[in-house]
Amino acid sequence: MNIIAEDLVEDDIQSSSKQHWVGGVFLLLVVIGIGTLIYSTFSWMIDDQRLPLSRLMVEGDLHHVSPKQVQGALAELPRMGTFMTQDVDQLQQVLQTLPWVAQISIRKQWPDLIKVYIVEYKAIAIWNGNSLLSSEGHIFNGHPEDAPESTVNLYGPEGSSEQVLSVWQKSTQKLKPLGRTITSVVLNDRRAWQLILDNGIRLELGKDAREDRLNRFIKLYSRLGDKVEQISYIDLRYDTGAAVGWIPDDDSAQERNK
Repeated sequence: MNIIAEDLVEDDIQSSSKQHWVGGVFLLLVVIGIGTLIYSTFSWMIDDQRLPLSRLMVEGDLHHVSPKQVQGALAELPRMGTFMTQDVDQLQQVLQTLPWVAQISIRKQWPDLIKVYIVEYKAIAIWNGNSLLSSEGHIFNGHPEDAPESTVNLYGPEGSSEQVLSVWQKSTQKLKPLGRTITSVVLNDRRAWQLILDNGIRLELGKDAREDRLNRFIKLYSRLGDKVEQISYIDLRYDTGAAVGWIPDDDSAQERNK
């Protein structure tokens, strides 16, 4: 009986070891299978030929930036990655260079879509004849011909855009009671100010006491009456008073041309 019992115990041990070995092999095969599946899936997802970002959606209240421009800018990239590999920051840097783009948000949507949301600048002025100015005084690379026809022209040295914009805004408020608007503000290299009004009058304000001189013009303007239509410029670069330049009448001009 003892011999039979010992044989049974030995058989149980061998059977248990065999089951453990089979179980270990099965587990290993499962792990290898899962790893292979994950690797194959990841390889498929990063394969440019299998899962490219091929669709584009452009959103926003857009008047100057078109989906065609966005598409053209992205087409300049050496290559477009996949949903997994494409860096959104790279796309943002490319599109941020487009004219009129103030802010931009980009996200990817599975499996092949790029969503672009754009906020455009609001042009408040034309700067130095070749750029545009936002309401914060930021110079951006929009085309001046795309701005509304009545947009004011501001001129100034490098780094003076915010100052010139502020002077235009303050001066505009001062001139409202006269019913006059400003078409141009110039700050020259000598830091002297010049305003041109919508009726063509040029105001020379100089470098100092700009606001006091503009106040002097407002008082003078109300006393000129109908004569303002004959004024070419008013030089206010004096402690008191002003020099008025008159538009020559037709008879005088003909006399000088003889």
